[in-house]
Amino acid sequence: MNLPASSRLQFTSDLNICRILNGMWQVSGAHGRINPKTAIETMFKYVDAGFTTWDLADHYGPAEDFIGEFRRHLAATSGEAALSNIQAFTKWVPRPGKMTRKIVEDNIDISRRRMGVESLDLMQFHWWEYRDYNYLDALKYMVELQEEGKIKHLALTNFDTEHLQIIVDNGIKIVSNQVQFSIVDRRPEVKMSQFCEQHNIKLFTYGTVCGGFLSEKYLGQPEPNPMALETVSLRKYKNMIDAWGGWSLFQELLEVLQRIASKHQVSIPNVAVRYILDKPAVGGVIVGGRLGISEHIEDNAKVFNLSLDRDDLEQINTVTQQSQDLFKYIGDCGDEYRR
Repeated sequence: MNLPASSRLQFTSDLNICRILNGMWQVSGAHGRINPKTAIETMFKYVDAGFTTWDLADHYGPAEDFIGEFRRHLAATSGEAALSNIQAFTKWVPRPGKMTRKIVEDNIDISRRRMGVESLDLMQFHWWEYRDYNYLDALKYMVELQEEGKIKHLALTNFDTEHLQIIVDNGIKIVSNQVQFSIVDRRPEVKMSQFCEQHNIKLFTYGTVCGGFLSEKYLGQPEPNPMALETVSLRKYKNMIDAWGGWSLFQELLEVLQRIASKHQVSIPNVAVRYILDKPAVGGVIVGGRLGISEHIEDNAKVFNLSLDRDDLEQINTVTQQSQDLFKYIGDCGDEYRR
C-alpha cells in the first residue's frame, strides 16, 4: 500500500509525519488484553502501509516498551537507517506538585530508556491542576533538557487556550496541543484553533470517531446501555454524545454521514476523520488501534483520497446546529478533565 503525498505533513523541520497517527491508548489495559508479540508484528503492518507516526504516553501500559521493542526489531531487520522513518510522540502526565530538575529529568529518562531513543521526538505534557503553577517550572526544565538534546520538541495535551497563552507568553516554544475534536465535539473551533494558527501550533486530535460510535456499527441501533459498552472509550464518548444532543440526534448525524460515505464510496469513520483533517489548525488525527485485535489500516488509507464538498459540509452542519453548545456546557479544550 502506498499512501499519497497528501498523507504526509512536514510538522517540524526534522519531523515529516503521517497525518493519521496510530493511537496506542488501546494497549493500556482498559480495552482488553493485548498480546505483545502480536502487537509488535501488527506495528510492522502499519509502518509498511505508510502509517509511520505513533501517539502514546508514559501511562499507556506497555506502549513505550512496545515502541522500544519495535525499534529494536526494525533496526535488526532493516538497518539503523530505517529508524529515521518512524515518529513516536509520547506524553508525560505527572501528579501536580513541586517540580525539580531531577523529577523532570528522571521521568524523561524513563521514557527515553523504554522507547530506546537518545532524544524523544515529541514530549506532550499534561497537567491536572491549573491552580498549581508548578507546570511552568516543569516546562522550563524540559526546555533545558531540549537544549541538551534529550527532547526534540515540546508539546502539550489537553491544555485550554488561556493556559496555552500563559505558556507561550513565558517564552516556551510549543509545537502542538493534543485535544478532543470531532464532528460531535467542535469546542476547539471557539478559541483554540485561532490561537494555534496565530502561533504556528498544530492540533493533534483524538476522539475524532468518538471511540467507534461514528461508524456504521451504530447506525439504526437502539441506544446502548452504558454499562454494556465494552471499552473505556465507548463509555467516555457515550457521555459526550449525551451532552451533545442525545441518541436521537446522533442517529440523524449517522444517517447523514452514511449518505455522504456512500456517495464517495468510503466509510463513516473516513468522513469523520476527513472532516477534522480539513480544519486549518489540525496537523493530524489520532486513530486508535487495538493492536493484534482490531486494526483499520486499509480503511484509514481511504481518508487521503476523500474530498468533502460544500454540499457534504452543509448536510453535516444541518444536524450539528441542532446540538448543544459543548463549549458552554463543558468549557474549553481539556476542561472535562478538570471539573
